[in-house]
Amino acid sequence: MAGQLGARVLLLDHAAKVAEKIRISGGGRCNFTNRDATPAQFLSENPHFCRSALARYTPADFIALVERHRIPWHEKHKGQLFCDRSAEDIIGMLLAECAAGGVERRQPCAVKAVRRAGDGFELDSDGGTMRARKLVVATGGLSIPKIGASDFGHRLAAQFGHRLVPTRPGLVPLTFAPSDWAPFVPLAGISLEVGIAAGSGKGRGRFVEDLLFTHRGLSGPAVLQASSYWHEGEPLSLDLAPGHDLAEELLAAKPGSRRQLGSELAERLPRRLAEAWLAARPGWAARALAEMRDAELRALAASLQGWQITPDGSEGYRKAEVTLGGVNTRELNQQTLESRLVPGLHFIGEVVDVTGWLGGYNFQWAWASAAACARALGAGLQSPASGI
Repeated sequence: MAGQLGARVLLLDHAAKVAEKIRISGGGRCNFTNRDATPAQFLSENPHFCRSALARYTPADFIALVERHRIPWHEKHKGQLFCDRSAEDIIGMLLAECAAGGVERRQPCAVKAVRRAGDGFELDSDGGTMRARKLVVATGGLSIPKIGASDFGHRLAAQFGHRLVPTRPGLVPLTFAPSDWAPFVPLAGISLEVGIAAGSGKGRGRFVEDLLFTHRGLSGPAVLQASSYWHEGEPLSLDLAPGHDLAEELLAAKPGSRRQLGSELAERLPRRLAEAWLAARPGWAARALAEMRDAELRALAASLQGWQITPDGSEGYRKAEVTLGGVNTRELNQQTLESRLVPGLHFIGEVVDVTGWLGGYNFQWAWASAAACARALGAGLQSPASGI
């Protein structure tokens, strides 16, 4: 976009393959945006920062770009949009747009050092020393280091005096101490929709999503969403039967019932889960529902719909889809993503302290923040000699 607006653009990428994170996203089909994206789905210590960019480059804008390139796509659920064929379609589209803007790309080409040089910047790279009046840092976060993620952008920000919001893995599976998780290991592979909540106060997130039991802990969209709100030492709160009042349903089924409690519960939960839950209460599974005391049924329902369990950690950056934290947005211009400390220096995308929910939101922030930056660069061109 910057090139199409008249800037001379050189894109440096240290990775051997272009856009690897796009390539592996969405199971290889790239969840490229979310139709319902608003600032409410983003986490940041400065939550209003993302509003301007998101308002000026919307999901509809990116959909229009996708359709101009005749890329077939579909909507799954909750506004999530995917390519029909492959993430390669999105990569090809972005490269074609770069070509239309005359963008020069050097890859792989690692940057070794960056310094101020007059009113611009000087970079030492694998391709020699380069100079530019503007520098845009779009290096992402720490997630998935095996495809090239690094802290380069954070180190560069700190070098130029920027504060960093502490980073941690986001959208990541959570793990549990083996002794705590032992009773649930046999449940590995079970998936069900749950209500889940993590965090506290204004920093609490609540979701209704699918949960997956694994040998080491909990995964699936429910836990990935909650993980961005979870902090070490805090419990997760889970409702294993969202949309139901289990206590009232069991009490209503009790009069005249000849069924065992285990059979009744298995009508409302995956059978293995129901069996495991009752196994912790010796003898309950075989008891007749009609013989259960009301208080016992209420306690059982409360344990299922208010399950509290405390993770001991996460699978870390190797499995995290995003990185929480990053460059402090209070030191960036929300209209242009330009540093308030160093004129001409811009930070966009995941390197910044803006993190979206699971479901295409983080790509939308990447597109929107990039568009805001590119428009500012284009608007700032005063002569043909200007460039990036």
